[in-house]
Amino acid sequence: MAGHIGTSCPVIQIYAVKTYRPLTPSTRYLTVQDFSDITKTSPEKSLVFTRKRTGGRNNHGRVTVRARGGGHKQKVRTVDFRRNKFGVEAKVIAIEYDPIRSARLALLEYSDKERSYIVSPDGLKVGATVVSGPTAPPTVGNALPLSKIPVGLPIHNIELVPGRGGQMVRSAGSAATLMSRDAGYAQVRLPSGEIRKIHENSLATIGAVGNAQHENVVLGKAGRAIHMGIRPLTRGMARNPVDHPNGGGQGKSKGGGGRQHLTSPWGLLSKGYRTRKKFKISNRFIVARRDGRPMKQK
Repeated sequence: MAGHIGTSCPVIQIYAVKTYRPLTPSTRYLTVQDFSDITKTSPEKSLVFTRKRTGGRNNHGRVTVRARGGGHKQKVRTVDFRRNKFGVEAKVIAIEYDPIRSARLALLEYSDKERSYIVSPDGLKVGATVVSGPTAPPTVGNALPLSKIPVGLPIHNIELVPGRGGQMVRSAGSAATLMSRDAGYAQVRLPSGEIRKIHENSLATIGAVGNAQHENVVLGKAGRAIHMGIRPLTRGMARNPVDHPNGGGQGKSKGGGGRQHLTSPWGLLSKGYRTRKKFKISNRFIVARRDGRPMKQK
């Protein structure tokens, strides 16, 4: 993820994020993780495959996603989100970097010598033992049904449907909180502030996701974005009226030449446009929205 940094720049380390003296414009705001928590630099060969890049093109070769292309080659790690080997203890043998996600991965080795990756929670160390299932103790790294987790504990990698695998709360530093249980459902407060009902047989992993310093990383220069596969994209306001709805105008102007709302090149509202359907089946599981207001049930 990080770009090339010259070895001549003195490094100042603050809370697992390295900063640099501003000897060049590139190093003025740039910050890099120190990766001190990584214990194994090469991935497990049996659990990876090469990621095929699309460059933002579809099967006809036409650009369907702008500002995408290039970037460093990446290996996709096969992560076990289901944790369905109940009652089988696994030992943490490594903490690894994953180029396509913000969280770290923990490499597990089960007693039958099978290996798998899981999202590494905060505080999980090499040599620790984890287990999943209804009889597992509620300690960091263990996966249990919501019905067996004590109320108030932080959890992550939560299943929306029992057996489907964890779908929510998987990014670095995030954690949900188990609020209560009633009538076969658990109420969980998500990192966004939304309170949602989830079936009590759904699995969740104890603890918060590790690598909380990820949010403090500043790319600092365009080159690091290009290494990540993000290509340059011109602002609509800086274009001509023929090229974008926000283009034109004498000097800088809100929305480009007028007070119209900001839109995409094809006229779709880009700010304040609600994308969730008004009457959705899953609304019945949302107790409180992110802003604290109760969800209207229809």
